[in-house]
Amino acid sequence: MSEMQQLIERMDRVEKLTLLAAKNVLQLDDVVLLTGLSKSWLYKATSAGQIPHYKPNGKTIYFDRAEIEAWLKQNRIGSVDEAGQNAADYLVRKKK
Repeated sequence: MSEMQQLIERMDRVEKLTLLAAKNVLQLDDVVLLTGLSKSWLYKATSAGQIPHYKPNGKTIYFDRAEIEAWLKQNRIGSVDEAGQNAADYLVRKKK
């Protein structure tokens, strides 16, 4: 692949990401780009009701950006430092 082709591909990717950043309502390809999840996984997840989505016309799938970001942030695992701080806080409360 020539340097010019690589540059064009990079510019196309930057353009796609720029357009994606401005969208609040996403289509399947947008969610693939945003999350890195595969289309097939997303289809299965929507079919099983595991991921929030919309079907206004009964066929095409749409997603709300804020809901997808919230979905990605569920089941947070805290850091070791947080666990240590929680343990220290618990001991201080228990002594009172």
